[in-house]
Amino acid sequence: MLSLNKYADSIVRQLKPPRSRRYGTLTRIVGLTLEAKGVSAAVGSICRILRPDGEHVDAQVVGFESGSVYLMPLWQATGLSAGCRVYVHKETDTALVGDGLLGRVVDAMGEPLDAQPKITGGRPMGLSGSTPNPLERTPIDKVLDVGIRALNALLTIGCGQRIGLIAGSGVGKSVLLGMLTKFTAADVVVIGLIGERGREVKEFIQNTLGPEGLKKSVVVAAPADESPLLRIRATHLAHLYAEHFRAEGKNVLLLMDSLSRVAHAQREIGLAVGEPPTAKGYPPSVFSLLPKLIERSGTGRVGEGTITAMYTLLAEGDDLNDPIVDIARASLDGQVVLSRALADAAHYPAIDLMGSISRLMPTIAGQDHQNLANTLRRLWTLYQQNQDLINVGAYEAGSNPDLDRAIAVRSEMENFLRQPMHEQVTADAALAQLQECLAHG
Repeated sequence: MLSLNKYADSIVRQLKPPRSRRYGTLTRIVGLTLEAKGVSAAVGSICRILRPDGEHVDAQVVGFESGSVYLMPLWQATGLSAGCRVYVHKETDTALVGDGLLGRVVDAMGEPLDAQPKITGGRPMGLSGSTPNPLERTPIDKVLDVGIRALNALLTIGCGQRIGLIAGSGVGKSVLLGMLTKFTAADVVVIGLIGERGREVKEFIQNTLGPEGLKKSVVVAAPADESPLLRIRATHLAHLYAEHFRAEGKNVLLLMDSLSRVAHAQREIGLAVGEPPTAKGYPPSVFSLLPKLIERSGTGRVGEGTITAMYTLLAEGDDLNDPIVDIARASLDGQVVLSRALADAAHYPAIDLMGSISRLMPTIAGQDHQNLANTLRRLWTLYQQNQDLINVGAYEAGSNPDLDRAIAVRSEMENFLRQPMHEQVTADAALAQLQECLAHG
């Protein structure tokens, strides 16, 4: 009889939820926000909502008020109704990181998208990562060869620098990112495709990136149809992967396409939980998130590697004063602006020297290199400013010696700034070609 009672007790214990699993109740669904009562959870933790059909929906805690917890589903919340049971599934949001990620394409949850076996091994780490103490960071004193002539010669980038790639739609941004991925001298490339169209994700991986570029890369993709929480999670995941390889002493190139769509995702979340809209409808949390993400990249501590980050920014209507572009530009170490006028003239990469700058080039490039680069930038800008006068024949030769020289080397400058997408130009070759270009004047 005693043994039978023990057996019955064990069955009951198996049927009961663990003591740590405290159930709450889903009380309201408004837009993207779910409200639950009776469950205590910290912001950022993952809750599981049990549907009447026995399936479940995972949601993340985004706020709380007066005994209510506000959640947002990680995927579609179909099938949920008032009264569904809610419990805390994970106290903190973590992800597995390891060297097995190289050559793989994963989604926002770290699961494979490339029809290859599940990624095993690695160790769990919190998605928020850890930003080094500013005084512990090593200085940026080494040039990163990116294989693109205009960048290597005129906008030299250092290992650990953060650069913004500012562009409108259809001006060659994705092609330039693919060139950076294939030609860079970085040890590892981490690519975050956030808010892209699903078609563009596949095209970028197969055509732009290619098999050779994928070998030393990790791609995290969260297309536009994913929930805003998953797009934000994919952004943190890409930064976490980059931080892992930096901690191993490797030089990492982090490409985020795009930071603007990350801001759009955070705007959806902020407005859904009741944040007041500010500039262009962006809530304050957007302007807090972007600098935190940018500061996660950069150089590491002594003995660690670097994360050189390229954040793309969509200038809506080619407006360079967009609030997202403006806040990012203030936090970055320079920007590369792509010009629609150059792209329309089939000038690729369509880098606009008049709006582009590398703030660390005076530190990492030699004085002779800087003098040559400044000379070409001055001649290019001078020609652009007087192009209308030159085209209508209103300019008289000899009026301005610098402009005369700019006109003389115009074709050489154009040839120098252009580069086919499959051609690689090393930093040394770019400097030699810069000297040759200016010698014609």
